[in-house]
Amino acid sequence: MHIVLNGTPTEIADHSTLADLVAHLALTEQRVAIEVNAELVSRSTFASHTLAPNDRIEIIHAVGGG
Repeated sequence: MHIVLNGTPTEIADHSTLADLVAHLALTEQRVAIEVNAELVSRSTFASHTLAPNDRIEIIHAVGGG
């Protein structure tokens, strides 16, 4: 299935969820925020949020410091 990930055309498995994508990208232990089609998705719904062809996903990494 074709999606756009952070502006880059990307192929992923059909019926993938956001949790699948996060695991595939090895981001499971990182603090990230994800928008799908300009809508912020709660981390608690990553496992149930199924992606669709041509979805536009933006992953933002949280950066701490002081």
